[in-house]
Amino acid sequence: MALPLKQPYLPMEAKSVEKLPVGDVWQYEPKWDGFRCVAFRDGDKVDLQSKSGQPLARYFPEVVEALLKLKPKQFVIDGEIVVPVKGRFSFDDLLMRIHPAASRIKKLASETPAKLIVFDLLVDDRGKSIVDETLGVRRKKLDAFAKKYFAKSKSIELSPCTMDLKIAKDWLAGAGVDLDGVIAKRTDMPYQTGNRHGMVKVKRLRTADCVVGGFRYASEGKLVGSLLLGLYDEKGLLHHVGFSSSFKAEEKPALTKKLEKLIKPPGFTGNAPGGPSRWATERSAEWQPLAPKLVCEVRYDHFTGGRFRHGTKFLRWRPDKKAEQCRFEQVSQNRLR
Repeated sequence: MALPLKQPYLPMEAKSVEKLPVGDVWQYEPKWDGFRCVAFRDGDKVDLQSKSGQPLARYFPEVVEALLKLKPKQFVIDGEIVVPVKGRFSFDDLLMRIHPAASRIKKLASETPAKLIVFDLLVDDRGKSIVDETLGVRRKKLDAFAKKYFAKSKSIELSPCTMDLKIAKDWLAGAGVDLDGVIAKRTDMPYQTGNRHGMVKVKRLRTADCVVGGFRYASEGKLVGSLLLGLYDEKGLLHHVGFSSSFKAEEKPALTKKLEKLIKPPGFTGNAPGGPSRWATERSAEWQPLAPKLVCEVRYDHFTGGRFRHGTKFLRWRPDKKAEQCRFEQVSQNRLR
């Protein structure tokens, strides 16, 4: 008997909003920082499908093995693949799994095994599709499914959820390196494959004070393109942690003059821009080092692997802050409990 859902079966997606929606139809869940995964079990075959419909199974053999150990022979679940490292989820270690060499994947699967955090049930343990049921019904069935089958698995676990807005706001306020924010889903709607109806996300935006350890010129003209940001470690070394390029055209001439007056090697005394990276380009190594005199406050959405995951937004200069005060401690976060 074949599964009732045919692949690729695209997962429902979330629309970005600034505030969590309010009302008794909304269910809140953590937004995990991993790879979205729809897992299909059909007898002795397991397929893992990415958010875009691409196969993931070869990269996460330990997750496939864990799903094959579950008692039901047919089911489809929706979740997130994460890689725990030293008690936290590491997106950098997760990215390392997308590797062409099977031997490398096998080694990483043994050293840093991944797990699947499940938040929806699409085909139940009898092989019946329940995507036309409302989320309220599906979640109850998922809770029962998880209680019955996940207890003995170290690689598969149930994602928490709540109808309590206060708890969701606490998650958002305390979202650490494991979380990207909070998801809100309408409990009165069926599964919305491939669209963003009835599901929104709020990403936690944080701020940090950083040293401007260098800058890059824009690709055209002799004007600043981006600031290179740094944080000090416990040894007093200044490490490059990201960049900010959110400046208006009329601001750039004066800012460029201000920066050029401070050009002085080495800029960064720890990890520097243009170091070994799969993403490095010839231009990425071209930067001007600055004396550690300028401190700015930036807004960011996520910090992992010693870097801001995305570009930051410049908020303001902080002349009241000494460069030495800009340390890694301010971007350390506790896990969700």
